Amino acid sequence: MVILEKRVAGIKKSSLGRFVVQARRAAGVQEATNVLVTNAKRMRRLNRQFRGKDKPTDVLSFPSSDGKGLKVAPSGEIAICGEIAEENAERFGHSPEQEVKILILHGMLHLAGFDHERDNGRMARKEAELRRILHLPTGLLERVHNRVRSSSATRQGRKSRQGAL
Repeated sequence: MVILEKRVAGIKKSSLGRFVVQARRAAGVQEATNVLVTNAKRMRRLNRQFRGKDKPTDVLSFPSSDGKGLKVAPSGEIAICGEIAEENAERFGHSPEQEVKILILHGMLHLAGFDHERDNGRMARKEAELRRILHLPTGLLERVHNRVRSSSATRQGRKSRQGAL
């Protein structure tokens, strides 16, 4: 089920629902998944409540379990911040619809058990592979990796120039 609590330019509930099914299958998630597109205020509350971080974030994933660690239907839920999706779309030069789809894919991989904070790039590689299959632009993890790499290169360049003085 897709809930559009926050309207995002160019997104239709029906087409997003079809993409959720495609992403779920591509990621290997067996059960249905609910997706909420909401506002920054609600995402901030959710991020504070579930992750202890008092700021809005672009995507959160909530895997389901029966309390004993066994997965139950639906496989989980994904919450997406519409405002952050629109900002990222503008910054990276693609549509808000594509950005929301990138975030859905990222959340779906978390529901499939991937964890980019601990898996030595396994999730990033899978996300890049599925992005190509699903015809999506640069993904979330790739952007973060490229930003870190370019920041590091910029710092190195500054050090080199400072050393030359």
